[in-house]
Amino acid sequence: MLYTLCIILILVASVLIILAVLVQNPKSGMAANFGVSNQVMGVRQTTNFLEKFTWTMAVVIVVLSLVATMAMDRGLVATSNAKIDEDAKALMETVVETDAVIPQADVPAAETTVPATETPAAETEASQPAQE
Repeated sequence: MLYTLCIILILVASVLIILAVLVQNPKSGMAANFGVSNQVMGVRQTTNFLEKFTWTMAVVIVVLSLVATMAMDRGLVATSNAKIDEDAKALMETVVETDAVIPQADVPAAETTVPATETPAAETEASQPAQE
């Protein structure tokens, strides 16, 4: 019950922080050129409030995340971890089995040519001068 409540509060705080960031007036950068000054809203302290609100919501999200983690049902976490371990072992077995079946590139056997030890008769007659 506490876990569900924390998750709901985290979602609400997340939406609020998104809205607070979108409403804030940019201080610098290209977006500052298109922004409107604080005087349009009539309150000069608006930016200080929005900045503090943003930081507060960020801290609330972190704290609620820690509380939700502590509030988890230990039995469900244990069964979930057991299933994850089984899946990891099954995955490792398939990786080991398929590791040996990696296709190898077929390398064609090199043709061995035996160098000729004797030269053909036509070459020997042409290379030797005639003896008459």
